[in-house]
Amino acid sequence: MPTVASPYHHGNLRQSLLDCGLQLLREQGISGLSLRQLAERCAVSRSAPYHHFTDKQALLAALAAQGFSSMCEQLSTYVQDGIPSDEALLLACLDYLDFALQQPALYELMFGSLLWRDSDPTHPDTARFQRLGKDCFRQYVQLFAQRPGASAAHSLRQAQLLWASLHGLAKLALDGIFVKREDLGAIVRQALLVACTDDPSAESTR
Repeated sequence: MPTVASPYHHGNLRQSLLDCGLQLLREQGISGLSLRQLAERCAVSRSAPYHHFTDKQALLAALAAQGFSSMCEQLSTYVQDGIPSDEALLLACLDYLDFALQQPALYELMFGSLLWRDSDPTHPDTARFQRLGKDCFRQYVQLFAQRPGASAAHSLRQAQLLWASLHGLAKLALDGIFVKREDLGAIVRQALLVACTDDPSAESTR
């Protein structure tokens, strides 16, 4: 009788572990995720995850890297597709908030201190995660830089202001503080107006 091949063998095991890890992250949060539970969810031996992730921190970094990879891929379409810069910025902002609201546990992992401040930056998974996170930010800078008359220095400050606003909005909405989710679109448009304001005097005061 022919046997059915398991989806958790050979070259696709690491990705299968990441897929299962993301499911567990959604269900139980960062504190509830463990390599032992991961092995059980993927129906592999308890030692199998350790062939791909040295510890829980490595697994979390790999999950965050996968999240940033997805975010960067979407951002790159707005950078490269010739969409008018202001429209591209708005779409990128709305996508950012949608990502945070649809995947709150992954968002918390990607933008939390656990991996940015408290992890070993020399670890390959952590290094890749942080590189991808910075790549995402650079794409926001590039979107500002594509606006007519933009300067490199001003584009950087605009992107910093916008990302800080988006992160604050996402946290407020996720925590149920002050911001209603149905108002996010209007707030984002106002934040973009502020971030896109060209103020040459701001350059001279820094």
